This record gives sequence, C-alpha cells and structure tokens, in this order.
Amino acid sequence: MKIKFLLLGTSLSFIPLTVNAQCVETTNCETLGYTETTCNGGKGVKCPFGNKWACLGVNEEECEKSFCNKYGFTLTCTGTGYAGGAGSACGGKYAQCTCASGYEWKNGNCQKEALTGAQGDLYYCNGTVVAVKAPDTNFYVAMKDLGIMAQSSGNSTSRNFSFCGNLKGALPTVEQLHIIYKNKSLLENLLTSNGGTKFSTDSYYWSSEVDRSYFCYSVSMLNDDVGNYCGTSAYVRPVLTSW
Repeated sequence: MKIKFLLLGTSLSFIPLTVNAQCVETTNCETLGYTETTCNGGKGVKCPFGNKWACLGVNEEECEKSFCNKYGFTLTCTGTGYAGGAGSACGGKYAQCTCASGYEWKNGNCQKEALTGAQGDLYYCNGTVVAVKAPDTNFYVAMKDLGIMAQSSGNSTSRNFSFCGNLKGALPTVEQLHIIYKNKSLLENLLTSNGGTKFSTDSYYWSSEVDRSYFCYSVSMLNDDVGNYCGTSAYVRPVLTSW
C-alpha cells in the first residue's frame, strides 16, 4: 500500500509540473515570434510578456500608402483645371478633386466643361463649337456649308439642321447674308480657328426669301451681288436666330 501511495503521489505531483511547463512555453516571447530587441522607430508590437518586439514588415509610409490606395485615395489634384482636393486627404492624396472654373469632374479627372449655349462669339453644343456670331447681331452662322442645292431643298435642309438637340436652323435672310459678306474675314477667322470652313466664292448662297413673283434671292460671297433666279443651285449655310 505504501508503494502504491508513493506511485500515486508521484503521478499527482507530475501533473502540475507538466501544466506549469506548458504555461511557460506559451508566454515565451521568442517562441511567439517576438524576436527583436527593438524596431525601427518603434514600428512594431511589443511582447506582452517581456521586452522583445515583433517588427512590421513594411515601414509606416508604405503601410499608409497601401491603405490609402486600397480605398481610392490616389489623386494629387494638381495641374491645369484643378483647384485642390475634395474632402479629406489620405497619405497626401485624395479620392476626388475640386475643379477650377470652366472645368468639371468627369471620369476621374477635371475636364473642360462641356458647354452648351451662347458664349460670346461662339455657340457650343456639349463642349463643341457649332456656330459663330456675326458682329453686332443676334444670329450665329453654322460652321460649314451643307452643300449646293436648289432653294427649296436648301430651305428644308436648313430647317431640319440641328445646331444642338432640338435647336434647328434656317436659311439666312438677304440682309443677314449681306452682314456675313461685310464681316467675312472676321467670321472666317472664328470659323477656321474652331474647326469650321471658310465661305465659298464660286457660287451664291441661298437666302430664305422668295417673293410673289417666285424669285429666289441669293447673295455672292465674292462681291455681295444679289441673284434672284430660282432655277439654279447655290450654297446652303444655316443660321441660328433663336436659342
């Protein structure tokens, strides 16, 4: 009985020793991965059971950059058309920018505003110049001729010509054609600098005017001469008189 008691006592005394050894094992900093005595700039986690450290694999700047990129903070918001960042910065960069006057935020950057309507000497449609203004008047002239045709066809074609959406044109009056001729150089400079073409001088331009005698009036851009013969063809260039 004594021998059995001693054996049992030995077994019982061994259990707490074993448990104690396991606890020591899990609180060993180096075993848990805390192997460094220090981290560069303190960028790491200190072992809760000692003075060893587990250092970060990347520095703080790289960690911040990775975080900011992940959440879309990639824009510097500098350069032409930019007024600065919109909202808060992350790592010195922004998720969206504020655009300067005349620019709009579109497709992830500041782009020229897609203007529509009269802007001084130019008329825009979704950012494209579609007509230029005759000086001291209330009408704009289309960028290009629509071709050479009979007056009736020219009248119909001009009325169906879209300057912008449902904004339609018309053939110019004789008076408007005279104004165009007198300001031809200025208008042609505006036209050619904005993607348009000059006026043709090898034929006349139809006006919208047809009198009771069925004369169809047209004006030459060569010498301002007026023609009235309907049975011919002439150039067609619409004007925009209301918007």
